[in-house]
Amino acid sequence: MTTVIVRDVPEEVRDLLVEAARRGGQSLQNYLLRVFEREARFARNIELTELQPVGGGPLSMDEIVEAVHEARGEAPGP
Repeated sequence: MTTVIVRDVPEEVRDLLVEAARRGGQSLQNYLLRVFEREARFARNIELTELQPVGGGPLSMDEIVEAVHEARGEAPGP
């Protein structure tokens, strides 16, 4: 794993993040790691939506599921 340092975080922002972590029963470290992971997944989801060819019709559910499995490096289900 790598280390990320964020400087110049306003105290008000830090306090809000600490409170959100506390409500979730997490440390600030763990809470922020989950935020980073969620943001990374959202960014990947945006990439997946851009895979649809321009001018093509909507993707079928099977095509969507296949693309998600492929992006995750998973074998498709039955």
